[in-house]
Amino acid sequence: MARFLLTSALPYINGIKHLGNLAGSMLPADIHARFRRMQGHEVLYICATDEHGTPAELAAAEAGMEVSAYCDQQHGVQKRAGEGFALSFDWFGRSSSARNRSLTQHFAERLEAAGLLEERTSRQVYSNADGRFLPDRYVEGTCPVCGFERARGDQCDNCGSLLDPVDLKNPRSKISGSTDVEIRDTVHLFLRQPLMQERIRAWVDAATEWPALARSIAYKWLDEGLQDRAITRDLAWGVPVTKGGAPRPGFENKVFYVWFDAPIEYIGATQEWADATGGDWARWWRTDQGAGDVTYVQFMGKDNVAFHTVSFPVTILGSGEPWKLVDRLKAFNWVTWYGGKFSTSEKRGIFMDQALDLLPGEYWRWYLMANAPESADTAFTLEGFQAAVNADLANVYGNFVNRITRFGQGRMEGRVPVRGPAGDAETEVLARMRAGLADLTRHHEQMEFRKAAAETRALWAAGNEYLQKAAPWTAIKTDAAAAATGVRTGLELAALFAIIAAPFLPESSARVLDALGVAQGRRGWPSPDDPALLDRLVDGAPFSAPDVLFARIEDSQVAEWAQRFGGGPD
Repeated sequence: MARFLLTSALPYINGIKHLGNLAGSMLPADIHARFRRMQGHEVLYICATDEHGTPAELAAAEAGMEVSAYCDQQHGVQKRAGEGFALSFDWFGRSSSARNRSLTQHFAERLEAAGLLEERTSRQVYSNADGRFLPDRYVEGTCPVCGFERARGDQCDNCGSLLDPVDLKNPRSKISGSTDVEIRDTVHLFLRQPLMQERIRAWVDAATEWPALARSIAYKWLDEGLQDRAITRDLAWGVPVTKGGAPRPGFENKVFYVWFDAPIEYIGATQEWADATGGDWARWWRTDQGAGDVTYVQFMGKDNVAFHTVSFPVTILGSGEPWKLVDRLKAFNWVTWYGGKFSTSEKRGIFMDQALDLLPGEYWRWYLMANAPESADTAFTLEGFQAAVNADLANVYGNFVNRITRFGQGRMEGRVPVRGPAGDAETEVLARMRAGLADLTRHHEQMEFRKAAAETRALWAAGNEYLQKAAPWTAIKTDAAAAATGVRTGLELAALFAIIAAPFLPESSARVLDALGVAQGRRGWPSPDDPALLDRLVDGAPFSAPDVLFARIEDSQVAEWAQRFGGGPD
């Protein structure tokens, strides 16, 4: 049994996330966690809400709430949304926790002791209209590199260049839209990343199990040369800046930058988990206390990769302490809404809570992972969603389970029939299951989600082909033994199909396995070489036909949703 530590990028606290956020981090991490657990491995899947920074302050002010109360509320909202999609977090923490505050301050002190932090007077954009310094993302203007007119102060979404807000042309406040801004001096702590340049490059060079997307983004930052980055901000909400356990002189009205403390919350959330469960957090994170044999996998969208391949490793390595570093970083491109951005204000796209109001979470889980944005951005379309649900879930998987269980219930008195001698059809389908299962297992282990979904569907389809050949409804008229063999094999296939579907479709899979009477000890991930691969059921045991697993999506529903959420040609 191996140990797997899985983390997905922290969803930001201000509002429910859209389907693209779900597909780019939390959902694939959940599927991998479920798969590894089914293999019998020890898994710890950690996530949390990212609660600091200006957006939280502004969202709370707009809601007429104190920031802490707003974060309390929104954490609960996001936790319930995750539960609606059956996300199997071992712990869903909060970056505003006391654990994360203490860790963040600890890392800052370690970095300063190592000569990697420096107080420095810098120039920052101050909005006279708003009466405050503006954090990077709250300054907009024209990119000095490509001329894009809506570049953010920290990065240009058009060309990807990392920016300093004072370098923007025609800067304006994103809060008020005012151009009445000026550059003022302010003192901040800077992380001296260039001192770690070669060490980070050597670490990335050794990261051979990262996908090309993650490596290319890391190398882009390294090739451009790491820059000193301010890790404090002129804000009231966040982790206080301390020195020696007391407020740092001159930094009483400052906090640590959200991108400094947020990744540390992976560790903080694990400590929260340990506090709540009695678990041992150190054996997951400290290589001097057992974490050396842990495989650590991070899941995130491409916009988060740079911070996880450069800034967070600088913090971890720069501390000089034996912390666990990521082994595999699974990065995703974006899911778009018909090729454009999801937007609440423009009523474009479906968000997690809205999706759950329309259909159960499994419908969305399947489509998002069957079309995971692994090699390029993927456009979500309602028409594509309808086609995938109807073809894959309703017609192939659901129809197979429905046909064989209802026929067996009616003609075999709801008892598992004794299998007769195997014929050519049974030999062929068993060979197909073994070969396909070997491929499917490899895809899951390599975190190739689209391929895993495609092979899962292909195995379901092979089961339907078997039923057409065996045709127990025809054989029963002349050969009861052959009919019994067809039904028994079909029921065994239904059980196998539910098991291999479980990472994607955990709730419906459990319903199928319960209806078939499959013992809990026989629900683990199957080995292609298992001699009992199609022998999970007990002769004569009762079984039932589960309710319809997946309803078809009708054209009228798609038309209604398109009108409500946007869709189709602009």
